Amino acid sequence: MTKPVKLSTKRTGPSGFTLIIAATGISGIASYVVTSIVFGRLDEAQYALFAGFWSLLYLIVGTLSGVQQEVTRATRPTAADVATQMGRARNFGLLGALPVFGAIMASAPFWVDAAFGDDGWALIWPIALGSASFVLVAVLCGSLYGISQWMPLALLMTADALLRLLAVASVLLVTDSVVALAWAVALPFPGAIVVLWVFIRRSIVGRSQLDAGYRTLTWNVSRTMVAAAATGVMVSGFPFILRLTSGAESAALLGLYVFCISLARAPLIVVAMSLQSYLVINFRDRSIGFWSFYLKIQGAVFGAGIVLAGAAWLLGPAVFDWLFADKQVPSGAFLAVLVLSSALVGSMCVSAPAVLARSKHVVYAAGWVAAAVATVGALLLPVDFTARTVLSLLLGPLVGLVVYTAYLVRVRRNDGRVPAPTA
Repeated sequence: MTKPVKLSTKRTGPSGFTLIIAATGISGIASYVVTSIVFGRLDEAQYALFAGFWSLLYLIVGTLSGVQQEVTRATRPTAADVATQMGRARNFGLLGALPVFGAIMASAPFWVDAAFGDDGWALIWPIALGSASFVLVAVLCGSLYGISQWMPLALLMTADALLRLLAVASVLLVTDSVVALAWAVALPFPGAIVVLWVFIRRSIVGRSQLDAGYRTLTWNVSRTMVAAAATGVMVSGFPFILRLTSGAESAALLGLYVFCISLARAPLIVVAMSLQSYLVINFRDRSIGFWSFYLKIQGAVFGAGIVLAGAAWLLGPAVFDWLFADKQVPSGAFLAVLVLSSALVGSMCVSAPAVLARSKHVVYAAGWVAAAVATVGALLLPVDFTARTVLSLLLGPLVGLVVYTAYLVRVRRNDGRVPAPTA
């Protein structure tokens, strides 16, 4: 392997952090607008179908984000003349996209009717195309993260969200078809790369290398994808899982809960999820001040969670009634609990990168899997719909935090610092 060479571009954490936070803010606002205008335009039953599609797509995308996490960890800067190393990442992305598309299409007959009913097959195609395209997005973003190319990365994140907002708004001008909206959601994944590639190319081609071959990379990715799948069950895929486990509930109540869960948890979770790759490389490269950095980030997450939960309790119902006067209004306590659950997930999104930065893929996967199992298990309890929904949102991340905290406490006792990463 060619010895990594430090690029001339100066790597500064604050500037990268600022760019990623700005891109995340724009993306989050765009997603809020998309969710709100669709909820306002469709009736509750239609929205429940759209939310089921959105949730399943992002459950798959969330699973595939494990590719980004491992590519981020494995990518190092290299001399400009070592183009074959970037070719390895590109080839991995192209070869990974094909089985994703094939697996979705091949498995669809077994679950499409239960998930989407009569509109099922029309929704499978945008799910398959969007998911396969995201593999390429994940590899590109992971490579950009790995060599700290913050500006093109921020542009890619922003373009994806804004293209989706523009596409959804355009569709709603002419139709309220859930199938048309599904295509508007899926196409920005490949569209963002197409639009920005001419600007991104100079920042990545020939400037990065992986610290592992295809076999090792595939094995590591398989474990980070297991963790990412479990993350998806708890976050983006939760509305889909809730729909599958709540068949006896009315579509109107289910649609309301799905919207409230997405709306109340988004501010913290969107930011925390988007910063995971950033945190991986910061924990990976931080041999001094690791624990101070870790505790400051955790404090910020819980501080923001408490403030936002209080605001949700006091102001949430009134704001909801003002924005959606014709919809049922949720209680302030319910909204506050949703926000607190997002703080717990956000804390996991800090702890998990700290574990992965040490190349502890098994522990990394174990935390998310344990949390996902607890989440789904709570949804299957024979209790009231609201009670089991709230319990699942709180119990899942608490279980995951126990796993990660136990490991990190043991590590701190042993050495108090991050060792050099291993391939």
